[in-house]
Amino acid sequence: MKPQDVEKVEKDEPVRVRFALIAMSFELLMVILYGAFVDYAPTVDAQNDGASGEVPRFYGLYQDVHVMIFIGFGFLMTFLSKYGFSAVGLNFLLAAMSIQWGMLLVGVFHWIHVGHQDTIGLSMTMLIEGDFAAGAVLITFGAVLGKTSPVQMVGIMFFELIFYNLNYLIGALKLEAVDMGGSIFVHTFGAYFGLSCAWVLGRKMSQSLSGHEANGSSKVSDTFAMIGTIFLWMFWPSFNGALADPVSQHRVIINTVLSLCGSCIGAFLFSQILRKGKFSMVDIQNATLAGGVAIGSAADLVVGPWAAILIGISASAVSVWGYTKLMPILEKKICLFDTCGVHNLHGMPGLIGGVTGAIASAAVGDNIYGQNIGAIYPARALGRSAGEQAGMQLLALAITVAIAVTSGALTGLIVQTGFFQAPDSEGFFSDHIDWDDVEEGDAIFEHHAASHDHAGEAKEHDHLNPTCLKVIPEPDTKPEDELCVV
Repeated sequence: MKPQDVEKVEKDEPVRVRFALIAMSFELLMVILYGAFVDYAPTVDAQNDGASGEVPRFYGLYQDVHVMIFIGFGFLMTFLSKYGFSAVGLNFLLAAMSIQWGMLLVGVFHWIHVGHQDTIGLSMTMLIEGDFAAGAVLITFGAVLGKTSPVQMVGIMFFELIFYNLNYLIGALKLEAVDMGGSIFVHTFGAYFGLSCAWVLGRKMSQSLSGHEANGSSKVSDTFAMIGTIFLWMFWPSFNGALADPVSQHRVIINTVLSLCGSCIGAFLFSQILRKGKFSMVDIQNATLAGGVAIGSAADLVVGPWAAILIGISASAVSVWGYTKLMPILEKKICLFDTCGVHNLHGMPGLIGGVTGAIASAAVGDNIYGQNIGAIYPARALGRSAGEQAGMQLLALAITVAIAVTSGALTGLIVQTGFFQAPDSEGFFSDHIDWDDVEEGDAIFEHHAASHDHAGEAKEHDHLNPTCLKVIPEPDTKPEDELCVV
C-alpha cells in the first residue's frame, strides 16, 4: 500500500466504522423493543404440554425456508467474480437483521389491524414470517447488488420492512387477498421495491455502471452461484407451503414441484432458442426458479397438474426473454441497472403468479376435494363471491406494485445521501473496499468482464491473459446505443 493510501485510511477511520456504530445502534434498539413488547407465544410457554405440535409440524419446513434464505439467496448472488465475499456475507447479515426487525413489525402492524396493543408472541409461525420478510429484502438486495455500501443496505432493509408490512396489512389483512406462496407480498413487492430503488441510485451513475469492468463472472463464480440455484429449487415447495393448512399443503407441494420442473426444462429450451443455439448460465441460474414464484398464489388450489406445469414453462419463457431482450433495453433506455435481474426472476413471474391466483380464485367452487373454500379464502366463508375474491386478488397486486415502486424510490432518495456512504465507481462490484485481505484486482479465478451477459453477444477470451476480453457486437449495434441517456 502506498504511503498516501495509508494516510487516507487513517483519516477515514471514523467514517469507515460508521457501519459498526449503526449496527450497534440497531441491535440496541432491538434489545429495548423486544424487552418492552415481545415475549414467547403460549405455544412455547413452559406450562404448555406440547399438544399444539408447532415444532413437529413447522420446524422442518422452517429450516427448509431458512436454508433458502441463507444458502440459496446467498450463493445465488456470488456470480460476480469480484464480489463473492459481499454477496454471501452481506446476505447473511441482512437476513439476520431482517428476521429481528421483520418479526417485530409483523406484531406492530397486527396491533394496527386489531385496534389494540398486546404482547407480540414469538412462535414457529412467527419465525417463518420473519424469514419471508428477509426474503423480500434479499430480493431487493439482488437488484442493487454491487452498487451499494453496507450502510446503505442496512438503511434499505430498515425502511423496506416498514412498507412491506404496511402493504401486507392492506392486501392480506384488510382486503383479505390470499397469497400462500408469496407471489404478491414477497416476490412482487421485493422486486419492484428493489428496481425502483436501483433506478434512483443508478440514474446519475449510468456512465460508471454501464459496462463496468468488475461487473462480470467467471466459470468458478458461476458454478458457486449454481449452488444457490439448486438449494432454492429443492426447497421452494417448503417456502410455498410452510404456512398452509395440512390439507392444502399436499396440493401446494405437488403443484410447486410440477411448476419448478416445468420452469427448469423451459429455462434450458428457451435459453438455447434465444441465445442462438447455446445455454447461458444466467438463464439457468434464475429462470429455472421462475415456476416457484409464478405458482405461489395459486399453489393451494386445484389448478390441475397440467396447469402447474404450464405455469412453470410460461414463467421460464418470460424470465429468459427478460434476460435476453428486455433487460438490455431497460438499461439503455431508462438507466435501470438490475444486477441480478430480479425483474426477470421475481418481478414478472410474481405478476404472473398474482394474475394466475386471481383467475384460480374466480374459477374455484365452494368446495375443493371435500374441503370448504372458506378454509383457503376466509372471506368466502363470510359471503364474498368468487368474482369478488378475484377482484380483491388483483387489487392487492396493483396496490403492491404501487407501494413498492413509490416506497422504493423514496428509500433510494434517502440512502443516496452522504450519511449512508454510497460507493464510488472504484468500489462497484468489488470486495476490496469493505473486506480485509482483498486487493482491487482479486477475482475468483479468471474474470471475464461483462461475461454475465444478457444480450447474447459473442465473446472471445484470451485464457493466457485473464485481463484480455474482446466483445464482438452484433452487426446492428450502434455506438450511440451503448449508454442510456438521463
